[in-house]
Amino acid sequence: MNTQELIITWATPVFFLLIGIELLVARLRGRDAYASNDAINSIGLGVISQLVAVFSKLLTIGIYAWCAEHLALLRLPADNLLVWAGALLGYDFCYYWLHRKGHETNLLWAAHVVHHQSERYNLSTALRQTGSGALLGWIFYLPLAILGVPVEVFVVVALIDLLYQFWVHTEQIGRLGWFDRVFCSPSNHRAHHAVNERYLDRNYGGILIVWDRLFGSFVEEDAADPPVYGTRSPLRSWNPLWANAEVYWHAAVDAWHARRWRDKLLVWLKPPGWRPADVAARFPKPEFVMPSERFDPPLPRPLKLYVLAQFALLLGMTTQFLGMAGSANLPTLLAYAVYLVAGLWLLGGLMEGRRWAWWLEVLRVLATALVPFATGRWFGLAHLDSRIALALAAVFGLSALALARARAGSIPPPEPAMQR
Repeated sequence: MNTQELIITWATPVFFLLIGIELLVARLRGRDAYASNDAINSIGLGVISQLVAVFSKLLTIGIYAWCAEHLALLRLPADNLLVWAGALLGYDFCYYWLHRKGHETNLLWAAHVVHHQSERYNLSTALRQTGSGALLGWIFYLPLAILGVPVEVFVVVALIDLLYQFWVHTEQIGRLGWFDRVFCSPSNHRAHHAVNERYLDRNYGGILIVWDRLFGSFVEEDAADPPVYGTRSPLRSWNPLWANAEVYWHAAVDAWHARRWRDKLLVWLKPPGWRPADVAARFPKPEFVMPSERFDPPLPRPLKLYVLAQFALLLGMTTQFLGMAGSANLPTLLAYAVYLVAGLWLLGGLMEGRRWAWWLEVLRVLATALVPFATGRWFGLAHLDSRIALALAAVFGLSALALARARAGSIPPPEPAMQR
């Protein structure tokens, strides 16, 4: 486990503590801040982002390290406070442009959209991160490598910038006076997440909102026009795989249908929502209308409790996965990651009421109960302690029974036959 993964792992309990505090404060104020399905989907997407990060280090860190070693104009010392301060300022500047282009270029929006899909705005939204951002995001930070910012400094300031942005994802903190004029704050970032016309594509700063003031992208939150959250093409799904793929898919379909090769390219390079004229004419889409209700399919209480329990177990397994990331071989890590992503995908299907999800989830929990018990093996553990194997068999065996009970409780009883 590298330094970044270690800090994220240790920060996770703090994240959940703050989420609990936010939930309590919201309830005391009589506000509807959280929905379990939305929070599970957001945090689950954050889990997938962390899983992907284990395999994408070559892009996120490796290329930066190569450029810092071979292309750097300067050799900046890693033990100088001015270097650290300058690196943090430079990173935040680069982040501003990555973030801005992520809203202005469809290919980059396809990755960034994941963070905006939630129709609620709370601390769990902060954990809602893309699984494909590493594909192109690294390009925007190469100027730091060329200027000679050491790799170890870059990794830490990147983490500082990321962790700072957690607390601004809340509706429980109001305006903060002078702070709002200098820094990214809850008020400024609420406006950024809104689909209202006045707020659209504004306030990109990570730590400093000064960048937005300098480059003309700043807007103040207005109490007369409360932010409405989500995207202008609502996801309306709890499927984490579709959440990551939806914009890529729609852009690919439009590119396929476009008659001109130039338009096939522009689909990816133009702002989100742009479509070739011939495609828009043949396959029209409805105009955007401000949403009046959130996506919230009904979830029976027994099933909600089951999903919450399984989600907690998957979070625990994710912690184990991150802990073994530096020592396990690649096939083991890939297999474990697939298992975890499949579990999150199936929980999303259950929350949507998909029939196929019930049967596949039964297979998952039974396999999790029986395979370790029968083989004495678990991902990354060639010799599983018999007590742990027995515990897994008990927990997931009971999970199968609980799922069957939840299934029975979610099927309405047949209507009584009419009396003649």
